[in-house]
Amino acid sequence: MIKNTIQFIDLRGKTLIDLLRAYPDKAMEIINASKGMRGLASRIASKIALPYADKKSHKWLKFSYNPHLYEIESFAEILEVPGVFSLNVCYEWACTSGVYRTDETVSLLRVMDWPLPSIGKHVCVALQSSKAGEFYNVTWPGLSGVFNAMAPGRFSAALNLAPMREHQVGKLGDWIINRAMVAKESGLPPSHLLRRVFEQATSYEAAKKMLMETPIAVPAIFTLSGVSQGEGCIIERLEKKAEVIELGAGQQLSTSNHFNTALAQEGKGWRPREIDSAGRHKQGCAIHGYDLEVNHFDWLRAPIINQNTRLAIIADAATRRLVIQGFEGMATITELFNLPDESLQRREAV
Repeated sequence: MIKNTIQFIDLRGKTLIDLLRAYPDKAMEIINASKGMRGLASRIASKIALPYADKKSHKWLKFSYNPHLYEIESFAEILEVPGVFSLNVCYEWACTSGVYRTDETVSLLRVMDWPLPSIGKHVCVALQSSKAGEFYNVTWPGLSGVFNAMAPGRFSAALNLAPMREHQVGKLGDWIINRAMVAKESGLPPSHLLRRVFEQATSYEAAKKMLMETPIAVPAIFTLSGVSQGEGCIIERLEKKAEVIELGAGQQLSTSNHFNTALAQEGKGWRPREIDSAGRHKQGCAIHGYDLEVNHFDWLRAPIINQNTRLAIIADAATRRLVIQGFEGMATITELFNLPDESLQRREAV
Protein backbone atom coordinates (compact mmCIF):
# COMPACT_ATOMS: atom_id res chain seq x y z
CA MET A 1 0.00 0.00 0.00
CA ILE A 2 1.29 3.45 -0.94
CA LYS A 3 2.26 5.53 2.08
CA ASN A 4 1.01 9.12 1.94
CA THR A 5 2.64 12.03 3.73
CA ILE A 6 0.76 13.81 6.53
CA GLN A 7 1.10 17.48 5.63
CA PHE A 8 2.22 19.94 8.28
CA ILE A 9 0.66 23.33 7.54
CA ASP A 10 1.59 26.63 9.17
CA LEU A 11 -1.81 28.30 9.55
CA ARG A 12 -0.76 30.99 12.01
CA GLY A 13 -2.34 34.30 11.09
CA LYS A 14 -4.64 32.50 8.64
CA THR A 15 -8.02 30.78 8.93
CA LEU A 16 -9.56 27.39 8.25
CA ILE A 17 -11.13 28.98 5.17
CA ASP A 18 -7.59 29.57 3.88
CA LEU A 19 -6.79 25.92 4.60
CA LEU A 20 -9.72 24.75 2.50
CA ARG A 21 -8.83 27.11 -0.36
CA ALA A 22 -5.35 25.58 -0.39
CA TYR A 23 -6.52 21.95 -0.29
CA PRO A 24 -10.04 21.70 -1.76
CA ASP A 25 -9.18 18.34 -3.36
CA LYS A 26 -8.80 16.71 0.06
CA ALA A 27 -12.20 17.94 1.18
CA MET A 28 -13.84 16.86 -2.07
CA GLU A 29 -12.44 13.35 -1.78
CA ILE A 30 -13.78 13.03 1.77
CA ILE A 31 -17.25 14.22 0.68
CA ASN A 32 -17.24 11.87 -2.30
CA ALA A 33 -16.12 9.00 -0.08
CA SER A 34 -19.02 9.68 2.26
CA LYS A 35 -21.43 9.22 -0.63
CA GLY A 36 -20.07 5.78 -1.46
CA MET A 37 -19.47 4.59 2.08
CA ARG A 38 -22.06 1.80 1.74
CA GLY A 39 -21.60 1.13 -1.95
CA LEU A 40 -24.05 1.81 -4.77
CA ALA A 41 -27.04 2.08 -2.44
CA SER A 42 -25.50 4.94 -0.47
CA ARG A 43 -24.40 6.74 -3.65
CA ILE A 44 -27.98 6.70 -4.89
CA ALA A 45 -29.41 7.67 -1.50
CA SER A 46 -26.90 10.49 -1.07
CA LYS A 47 -28.37 12.37 -4.05
CA ILE A 48 -31.50 12.90 -1.96
CA ALA A 49 -30.17 12.63 1.58
CA LEU A 50 -27.20 15.02 1.40
CA PRO A 51 -29.11 18.08 0.12
CA TYR A 52 -31.83 17.42 2.71
CA ALA A 53 -29.28 16.89 5.52
CA ASP A 54 -27.44 20.04 4.46
CA LYS A 55 -30.65 22.07 4.58
CA LYS A 56 -31.53 20.79 8.04
CA SER A 57 -27.97 21.23 9.35
CA HIS A 58 -27.74 24.77 7.98
CA LYS A 59 -31.08 25.66 9.55
CA TRP A 60 -29.99 24.29 12.94
CA LEU A 61 -26.67 26.17 12.83
CA LYS A 62 -28.65 29.37 12.31
CA PHE A 63 -31.16 28.49 15.02
CA SER A 64 -28.40 27.85 17.56
CA TYR A 65 -26.48 31.03 16.62
CA ASN A 66 -23.41 28.93 15.94
CA PRO A 67 -20.25 31.07 16.12
CA HIS A 68 -18.74 29.31 13.09
CA LEU A 69 -21.76 29.61 10.79
CA TYR A 70 -20.08 32.07 8.43
CA GLU A 71 -17.00 29.86 8.21
CA ILE A 72 -19.06 26.78 7.28
CA GLU A 73 -21.10 28.81 4.79
CA SER A 74 -17.79 29.86 3.23
CA PHE A 75 -16.73 26.21 3.02
CA ALA A 76 -19.97 25.45 1.13
CA GLU A 77 -19.42 28.36 -1.27
CA ILE A 78 -15.88 27.21 -2.04
CA LEU A 79 -16.74 23.56 -2.69
CA GLU A 80 -20.18 24.10 -4.28
CA VAL A 81 -21.37 20.57 -3.49
CA PRO A 82 -23.91 19.21 -0.98
CA GLY A 83 -22.57 17.62 2.18
CA VAL A 84 -20.52 20.46 3.70
CA PHE A 85 -23.04 21.49 6.38
CA SER A 86 -24.00 17.93 7.33
CA LEU A 87 -20.38 16.75 7.58
CA ASN A 88 -19.58 19.68 9.87
CA VAL A 89 -22.20 18.56 12.37
CA CYS A 90 -21.69 14.83 11.72
CA TYR A 91 -21.08 12.87 14.88
CA GLU A 92 -21.33 9.23 13.82
CA TRP A 93 -17.91 7.74 14.49
CA ALA A 94 -16.22 5.73 17.24
CA CYS A 95 -12.90 6.22 19.04
CA THR A 96 -10.66 4.88 21.77
CA SER A 97 -8.79 7.46 23.85
CA GLY A 98 -6.89 7.63 27.11
CA VAL A 99 -4.36 9.42 29.30
CA TYR A 100 -1.23 7.60 30.44
CA ARG A 101 1.40 8.47 33.04
CA THR A 102 4.94 8.42 31.65
CA ASP A 103 8.23 8.98 33.51
CA GLU A 104 7.76 12.72 33.94
CA THR A 105 4.58 13.77 32.17
CA VAL A 106 1.19 12.53 30.96
CA SER A 107 0.52 11.53 27.36
CA LEU A 108 -2.75 11.25 25.45
CA LEU A 109 -3.50 8.31 23.17
CA ARG A 110 -6.19 8.65 20.55
CA VAL A 111 -7.37 6.10 17.96
CA MET A 112 -10.17 7.29 15.65
CA ASP A 113 -12.55 4.88 13.90
CA TRP A 114 -14.76 6.15 11.09
CA PRO A 115 -16.17 4.18 8.11
CA LEU A 116 -15.20 6.97 5.66
CA PRO A 117 -12.43 5.32 3.61
CA SER A 118 -10.38 8.40 2.69
CA ILE A 119 -9.83 10.36 5.87
CA GLY A 120 -6.77 8.41 7.00
CA LYS A 121 -4.66 9.48 4.03
CA HIS A 122 -5.95 13.08 3.97
CA VAL A 123 -5.34 14.02 7.61
CA CYS A 124 -3.13 17.06 8.13
CA VAL A 125 -1.60 18.96 11.05
CA ALA A 126 -2.43 22.66 11.15
CA LEU A 127 -0.40 24.90 13.44
CA GLN A 128 -2.92 27.54 14.53
CA SER A 129 -2.65 30.69 16.62
CA SER A 130 -5.18 31.99 19.14
CA LYS A 131 -5.37 34.42 22.02
CA ALA A 132 -4.63 31.56 24.44
CA GLY A 133 -1.60 30.34 22.49
CA GLU A 134 -0.64 28.16 19.56
CA PHE A 135 -2.00 24.65 19.07
CA TYR A 136 -1.57 21.78 16.63
CA ASN A 137 -4.91 20.77 15.17
CA VAL A 138 -5.04 17.24 13.71
CA THR A 139 -7.77 17.84 11.17
CA TRP A 140 -9.05 17.86 7.59
CA PRO A 141 -9.73 20.79 5.21
CA GLY A 142 -13.37 21.83 5.33
CA LEU A 143 -14.00 21.02 9.02
CA SER A 144 -14.66 23.82 11.49
CA GLY A 145 -14.53 21.79 14.70
CA VAL A 146 -11.57 20.34 16.60
CA PHE A 147 -11.52 16.59 17.19
CA ASN A 148 -7.90 16.03 18.28
CA ALA A 149 -5.26 18.64 19.12
CA MET A 150 -2.24 19.49 21.26
CA ALA A 151 -1.39 22.91 22.74
CA PRO A 152 2.28 23.00 23.86
CA GLY A 153 2.63 23.98 27.50
CA ARG A 154 -1.14 23.79 28.06
CA PHE A 155 -2.90 20.50 27.31
CA SER A 156 -3.89 17.86 24.76
CA ALA A 157 -7.47 16.74 24.18
CA ALA A 158 -9.68 14.53 22.03
CA LEU A 159 -13.41 14.06 21.46
CA ASN A 160 -15.20 10.69 21.54
CA LEU A 161 -18.72 9.89 20.39
CA ALA A 162 -20.96 9.19 23.39
CA PRO A 163 -23.26 6.15 23.48
CA MET A 164 -26.68 6.48 21.87
CA ARG A 165 -29.49 7.53 24.21
CA GLU A 166 -32.15 4.80 24.26
CA HIS A 167 -35.90 5.37 24.05
CA GLN A 168 -36.82 1.67 23.81
CA VAL A 169 -38.11 1.92 20.24
CA GLY A 170 -35.27 0.08 18.50
CA LYS A 171 -31.98 1.39 17.13
CA LEU A 172 -33.50 3.26 14.18
CA GLY A 173 -36.28 4.71 16.31
CA ASP A 174 -33.79 5.81 18.97
CA TRP A 175 -31.66 7.49 16.31
CA ILE A 176 -34.63 9.40 14.87
CA ILE A 177 -35.79 10.61 18.29
CA ASN A 178 -32.27 11.67 19.21
CA ARG A 179 -31.96 13.70 16.00
CA ALA A 180 -35.23 15.43 16.86
CA MET A 181 -33.88 16.22 20.33
CA VAL A 182 -30.76 17.81 18.84
CA ALA A 183 -32.92 20.07 16.67
CA LYS A 184 -34.26 21.68 19.85
CA GLU A 185 -30.85 22.21 21.48
CA SER A 186 -28.96 25.48 21.21
CA GLY A 187 -25.66 24.37 22.76
CA LEU A 188 -22.43 24.02 20.81
CA PRO A 189 -21.59 20.91 18.82
CA PRO A 190 -18.96 19.10 20.93
CA SER A 191 -16.25 19.67 18.30
CA HIS A 192 -16.93 23.41 18.40
CA LEU A 193 -16.63 23.38 22.18
CA LEU A 194 -13.26 21.65 21.89
CA ARG A 195 -12.19 24.31 19.39
CA ARG A 196 -13.24 27.04 21.84
CA VAL A 197 -11.20 25.36 24.56
CA PHE A 198 -8.01 25.34 22.46
CA GLU A 199 -8.57 28.94 21.40
CA GLN A 200 -9.45 30.35 24.86
CA ALA A 201 -8.24 28.12 27.72
CA THR A 202 -4.77 29.02 29.01
CA SER A 203 -4.31 26.00 31.27
CA TYR A 204 -5.39 22.42 31.93
CA GLU A 205 -7.72 23.50 34.74
CA ALA A 206 -9.33 26.19 32.58
CA ALA A 207 -9.85 23.66 29.80
CA LYS A 208 -11.42 21.15 32.19
CA LYS A 209 -13.81 23.77 33.56
CA MET A 210 -14.97 24.76 30.09
CA LEU A 211 -15.45 21.15 28.99
CA MET A 212 -17.51 20.45 32.11
CA GLU A 213 -19.70 23.55 32.22
CA THR A 214 -20.37 24.73 28.65
CA PRO A 215 -23.76 23.52 27.31
CA ILE A 216 -23.48 21.23 24.28
CA ALA A 217 -26.00 20.02 21.72
CA VAL A 218 -25.46 16.27 22.16
CA PRO A 219 -23.79 13.95 24.72
CA ALA A 220 -20.03 13.55 24.30
CA ILE A 221 -16.90 12.19 25.94
CA PHE A 222 -13.76 14.35 26.21
CA THR A 223 -10.26 13.12 27.08
CA LEU A 224 -7.90 15.77 28.49
CA SER A 225 -4.23 15.60 29.53
CA GLY A 226 -2.10 18.40 30.97
CA VAL A 227 1.60 19.04 31.47
CA SER A 228 2.16 17.73 35.02
CA GLN A 229 1.83 14.33 36.67
CA GLY A 230 -1.76 13.73 37.66
CA GLU A 231 -3.18 16.19 35.12
CA GLY A 232 -5.44 13.89 33.18
CA CYS A 233 -9.16 13.15 33.11
CA ILE A 234 -12.07 11.79 31.14
CA ILE A 235 -15.15 14.03 31.06
CA GLU A 236 -18.45 12.33 30.24
CA ARG A 237 -21.08 14.84 29.17
CA LEU A 238 -24.78 15.22 28.73
CA GLU A 239 -26.10 18.45 27.26
CA LYS A 240 -25.94 20.30 30.60
CA LYS A 241 -24.38 17.79 32.98
CA ALA A 242 -20.88 16.36 33.47
CA GLU A 243 -19.17 13.52 35.32
CA VAL A 244 -15.37 13.42 35.60
CA ILE A 245 -12.95 10.53 36.08
CA GLU A 246 -9.60 11.85 37.36
CA LEU A 247 -6.20 10.31 36.70
CA GLY A 248 -4.82 11.52 40.03
CA ALA A 249 -2.12 9.13 41.26
CA GLY A 250 -3.20 6.40 38.85
CA GLN A 251 -1.24 5.09 35.90
CA GLN A 252 -3.86 5.40 33.15
CA LEU A 253 -7.43 6.14 32.18
CA SER A 254 -9.18 4.91 29.04
CA THR A 255 -12.49 5.55 27.33
CA SER A 256 -14.26 4.33 24.23
CA ASN A 257 -17.93 4.86 23.36
CA HIS A 258 -19.96 4.03 26.45
CA PHE A 259 -20.33 5.77 29.81
CA ASN A 260 -18.39 4.53 32.83
CA THR A 261 -19.82 6.98 35.38
CA ALA A 262 -23.25 7.55 36.91
CA LEU A 263 -24.38 8.92 33.54
CA ALA A 264 -24.85 5.31 32.44
CA GLN A 265 -27.90 5.21 34.74
CA GLU A 266 -29.52 8.32 33.24
CA GLY A 267 -32.81 7.94 31.37
CA LYS A 268 -33.85 4.62 29.81
CA GLY A 269 -30.32 3.45 29.05
CA TRP A 270 -27.54 3.90 26.49
CA ARG A 271 -26.45 1.92 23.46
CA PRO A 272 -22.62 1.58 23.12
CA ARG A 273 -21.12 2.44 19.74
CA GLU A 274 -19.43 -0.11 17.51
CA ILE A 275 -16.95 -1.70 17.14
CA ASP A 276 -16.79 -3.53 20.55
CA SER A 277 -16.78 -0.49 22.82
CA ALA A 278 -16.36 -2.64 25.96
CA GLY A 279 -13.47 -4.57 24.42
CA ARG A 280 -11.69 -1.42 23.27
CA HIS A 281 -12.04 0.12 26.72
CA LYS A 282 -10.68 -3.02 28.39
CA GLN A 283 -7.68 -3.14 26.08
CA GLY A 284 -7.08 0.58 26.52
CA CYS A 285 -6.84 0.02 30.28
CA ALA A 286 -4.10 -2.57 29.66
CA ILE A 287 -1.85 -0.10 27.81
CA HIS A 288 1.07 1.35 29.81
CA GLY A 289 2.79 4.70 29.64
CA TYR A 290 5.99 3.13 28.34
CA ASP A 291 4.07 1.87 25.29
CA LEU A 292 3.53 5.47 24.27
CA GLU A 293 7.24 6.35 24.50
CA VAL A 294 8.04 4.68 21.17
CA ASN A 295 7.51 6.52 17.89
CA HIS A 296 5.28 3.94 16.24
CA PHE A 297 1.95 2.17 16.72
CA ASP A 298 3.06 -1.40 16.04
CA TRP A 299 2.06 -2.36 19.58
CA LEU A 300 -1.66 -1.57 19.08
CA ARG A 301 -3.88 -4.63 18.69
CA ALA A 302 -7.50 -5.46 17.90
CA PRO A 303 -10.15 -4.49 18.86
CA ILE A 304 -8.66 -0.98 19.29
CA ILE A 305 -7.33 -1.35 15.76
CA ASN A 306 -10.17 -2.60 13.56
CA GLN A 307 -11.62 -2.31 10.05
CA ASN A 308 -12.86 1.24 10.68
CA THR A 309 -9.60 2.65 12.11
CA ARG A 310 -8.40 5.77 10.31
CA LEU A 311 -6.06 7.60 12.69
CA ALA A 312 -3.76 7.07 15.69
CA ILE A 313 -2.20 9.86 17.77
CA ILE A 314 0.18 10.21 20.72
CA ALA A 315 0.28 13.75 22.16
CA ASP A 316 2.29 15.21 25.06
CA ALA A 317 1.79 18.93 25.69
CA ALA A 318 4.68 19.11 28.17
CA THR A 319 7.31 17.93 25.70
CA ARG A 320 5.60 19.20 22.51
CA ARG A 321 5.53 15.66 21.19
CA LEU A 322 3.00 14.67 18.54
CA VAL A 323 3.16 11.30 16.76
CA ILE A 324 0.50 10.51 14.14
CA GLN A 325 -0.23 7.82 11.60
CA GLY A 326 -3.12 7.41 9.17
CA PHE A 327 -4.77 4.00 8.79
CA GLU A 328 -7.06 2.23 6.36
CA GLY A 329 -8.49 -0.40 8.66
CA MET A 330 -5.68 -2.53 10.08
CA ALA A 331 -3.11 -1.25 7.58
CA THR A 332 -1.08 1.97 7.81
CA ILE A 333 -1.71 4.31 4.88
CA THR A 334 0.60 7.22 5.74
CA GLU A 335 4.17 7.68 6.77
CA LEU A 336 4.70 8.29 10.46
CA PHE A 337 4.42 11.96 11.44
CA ASN A 338 6.74 13.06 14.26
CA LEU A 339 6.31 16.71 15.24
CA PRO A 340 9.86 17.57 16.37
CA ASP A 341 11.18 16.32 13.01
CA GLU A 342 8.39 17.70 10.84
CA SER A 343 8.61 21.17 12.39
CA LEU A 344 12.10 21.52 10.92
CA GLN A 345 11.39 19.93 7.56
CA ARG A 346 8.12 19.75 5.63
CA ARG A 347 6.32 22.83 6.93
CA GLU A 348 3.92 24.32 4.40
CA ALA A 349 2.25 27.72 4.56
CA VAL A 350 -1.08 28.64 2.99
